[in-house]
Amino acid sequence: MRICILGAGGLGSVFGALLAKQGVDITLIGRAAHVNAINEKGLQLLGIRGEQLIKENLTAVTDARDARGEFDYLILGVKSTATAATLAGANCLRDRVATAFSFQNNIVKETELATWLGDPARVIGFSTFEGGFLEAPGRVNNNITLETSSYLGELDGTTTARTTELTETLNSAGIGTRLVPNIQQVLWEKLTQIANAAGWSISCEIGNPALTFADAMILREGAEHYLAVAREVLSVYKAQGYQPQNFYAPVSKLKELDSLDDEAAITTIMGIGQAMLDGGYQSRTSMHDDILNGKKTEVDYILKPFIDKAAELGLEVPTVAACYRIIKVLDNYLR
Repeated sequence: MRICILGAGGLGSVFGALLAKQGVDITLIGRAAHVNAINEKGLQLLGIRGEQLIKENLTAVTDARDARGEFDYLILGVKSTATAATLAGANCLRDRVATAFSFQNNIVKETELATWLGDPARVIGFSTFEGGFLEAPGRVNNNITLETSSYLGELDGTTTARTTELTETLNSAGIGTRLVPNIQQVLWEKLTQIANAAGWSISCEIGNPALTFADAMILREGAEHYLAVAREVLSVYKAQGYQPQNFYAPVSKLKELDSLDDEAAITTIMGIGQAMLDGGYQSRTSMHDDILNGKKTEVDYILKPFIDKAAELGLEVPTVAACYRIIKVLDNYLR
């Protein structure tokens, strides 16, 4: 199997390292400093799976034009805001890729890939909760995984040879993956979870750069705001005919928040925050970090779909809309 990862930053490098170690022929397309370090010394994988140095089955280039041969899969790993420019710069690969999928956290990525390839049948749905960030060029930290960290499936719900093979390959590489007939639901549920966390944390904490995710959860007011956002994004998710499944358990708590009354849910949220602090968990959402680092956010891909879908379905989401407005004002002054 040959796989090209277009946009090999943190997450793309984690997948690339684990798959290459398993014997998959991997081509990473990334930024010059990272690529140069990989070509000189190999790709160093750190984090929860221990320290490993990957050199075999790995090619790193800075330009799609330097990716050689044909590929069974292309994985898109850039920020959603960079999709159009990245795909335009990779047009030379379109006729050499059998199937494409994306790591991105949005619900338009499959459509964008299908438009780029000119054939929806060459696209599959994919969602993952694996985490990775670049510590330095050539060094990637795999900081998050779950027993089942990834889901994939055909967009029409069928089971095919390619999705079965890819699922087996990812599992063999140690990436817990499940083949599902309802990949669209997985994509919407993950977006529900991300929109809840990002919209809430930024609107609560952005004025103090020292605060991390749990710092607002342990306060009643923070928990009340978290629940208000959760109730609204869940209403949009459920109005499409879905029920929360906690695909990314134990991290996901959507089923609990949906089933509990307000007081019990607030107590649960505060307890989650306290458990995070007690466990030394200090983190933020990637959108929160983007703002603190002066980078443009993906707010139009993560929060706006809920506002648009709510309008389509006749639902009111005033708290989500307020979070969106706050983030859009901040985003206007970022590069």
